[in-house]
Amino acid sequence: MRAYDRSSQMQIDRRPVSLITLAVGIVLGFLLLSAFAHVARTGLWNRVAGYMTGRSTSIDVSSPAVVERIRQLSRLETVVYSLDKIVEGERQSAWVPDFLVGDKLLLIAHGEVIAGVDLGQLKAGDVSVKGDAVRVRLPAPQVLSTRIDNARSRIYSRTTGLLVDADMNLESEARLAAEQQIAQAALDDGILDKARQNARTSVTALLYGLGFHTVDMQ
Repeated sequence: MRAYDRSSQMQIDRRPVSLITLAVGIVLGFLLLSAFAHVARTGLWNRVAGYMTGRSTSIDVSSPAVVERIRQLSRLETVVYSLDKIVEGERQSAWVPDFLVGDKLLLIAHGEVIAGVDLGQLKAGDVSVKGDAVRVRLPAPQVLSTRIDNARSRIYSRTTGLLVDADMNLESEARLAAEQQIAQAALDDGILDKARQNARTSVTALLYGLGFHTVDMQ
């Protein structure tokens, strides 16, 4: 009876030890996983692996490589100019009164002008690299597109003579005139200067991201 009691007591005593060992193992495993995640997140693991395997990382910042990276931005749209324009279109006869053969409309056109820099025009001679310094001469800014938003444009009024039907070409001509006037208004408002400034900002950020410390943008 006493021997049985001693064996039971030994079994009972082992249980806390087993539970403590299991808990310690879980805590150690969690700590190891956390440490590994931190090392991977900070990039230290890549450096250690590179040291152990002899692997190294290099970034090509030669002039041709920089030219190619900038060209990848392609048509860099940097400014969008929106404007409403009222345009009048009219058909008249030199001999017959307007109330008989005249055709007149008033168009309220909403247009957008997009300006930027076509970086595909960048030449090898436009980029000069010296160490960690780079000098870039960007292509001239230009109007990349002008369009009339048909969904937001409308004919405000239209009057047609008694003897004629409405000329469908008149509306097309009015829209074309509105597009030209909106483009000119954007130019008068300095859209190209804004496009040049925004393009410089975008390309400068790209070059700093490539590792250059000094960027001279022209």
